[in-house]
Amino acid sequence: MIIFKIKELMKAKAAREDRKITMQEVADATGVNRSSLSKMANPKYHYSTSTTSIESLCAYFECDVGDLMFYKSDKLTAVKERKRKPKKAKESNSRTEA
Repeated sequence: MIIFKIKELMKAKAAREDRKITMQEVADATGVNRSSLSKMANPKYHYSTSTTSIESLCAYFECDVGDLMFYKSDKLTAVKERKRKPKKAKESNSRTEA
């Protein structure tokens, strides 16, 4: 899974500039929707975005793509998903024996 480091980059930029930076400010400066930024910042959403958004965020934070996001193996999650077998719906027998 891809993990975005939006919160970490916001915190670092805020420290460099000695001011608070909000998601709305990042959204306004990059053109990336605020709700999209929030989803990127929360790994549970497994959010997917465009290269245009990634480029805008890298320009805003003055960073490389690797500073913005990284790959984290989710082998355990994939193994668990494979072990789960879909439950078959029970078929009701509509025929009545005579």
